[in-house]
Amino acid sequence: MRTSLIIKRYCTFLLIILGLTSSGMSFAAPANFSSKQAQTEHLELFIKQIISVDEYRNFKNTSELNRVSAWLKEQMRLLGIPCQFQNYIVNSLSYRNVVCQLNAKAKTKLVIGAHYDVFSDLYGADNNASGVAGVLETARLLALQKSKLKHNIEFAFYTLEEPPYFKTEHMGSYLHAKALKAQKQKVKGVIILDSIGYYDENLVQTYPTGLKWIYPRHGNFIAAIGHLASAGLTGDYCTSMQRFKRLDCQRFISPAFAQDMNFSGYLNYAKFNYSTMLITDTAHYRNPYYNTEQDTLDKLDLTKMAQVVNGLVDMVIRL
Repeated sequence: MRTSLIIKRYCTFLLIILGLTSSGMSFAAPANFSSKQAQTEHLELFIKQIISVDEYRNFKNTSELNRVSAWLKEQMRLLGIPCQFQNYIVNSLSYRNVVCQLNAKAKTKLVIGAHYDVFSDLYGADNNASGVAGVLETARLLALQKSKLKHNIEFAFYTLEEPPYFKTEHMGSYLHAKALKAQKQKVKGVIILDSIGYYDENLVQTYPTGLKWIYPRHGNFIAAIGHLASAGLTGDYCTSMQRFKRLDCQRFISPAFAQDMNFSGYLNYAKFNYSTMLITDTAHYRNPYYNTEQDTLDKLDLTKMAQVVNGLVDMVIRL
């Protein structure tokens, strides 16, 4: 009954957001919505809803940021996961994270997050609509399997992760991490998805100095990056990815490399002593379209993105 209700609400909402109810056009709901495996059609749909062809979701366009955050909150509600806005003011403008709770009646929680804002006037398909879509699909799958969870799950969608607020205390991830600490939350770990959609079998992968002799030259793997305290998380994730035997997973726990991979706000949680992992395609170390006008949906590999999500869900259930 619960699954049927979720599907019904989801389909109704899709008709509204796509404008098909007023136009009289027919619409078929995404296939396998109740499947316990990640679906590429869901990821594609989510990304299309995040990216607007008329407005860019950067710090200047608060109305567009509000549209995306409201859509995220409603989308999660339709999955049976309630959300609240975490509001804050920067330079007299109002911004908000979206924080959602999947309650498994546990004593500890696991945080899974992604930023929904974009750099400059760009579409930002990989950076970071891909990560947001990955979190949404992860939420769908974990909601279907809530009885298996050993930890409550807090899903967080951040704003102001890009310049000019990157590396400042106005970043959404910093404010969320600070709030967790102030509330003395018992956090098992924090997992951030940032740029998970670009892959290339050719020898295109680059690295910070000294690492190219250790790691693959091809760009056909997902990276699990963490500081020393999160070595367990990175190992657990790659173990789950190896279980599926479809997409290679590489662990990076070198402190120096973790600092160099600073395009993400995941290190904000490390500042508050949380075990933190970044799941990424390594962004500009691989993707030539990163933070350019060509970072569009057609450049992403949705099949590999689905595999990234499947590995994450498997890991979370096993933790």
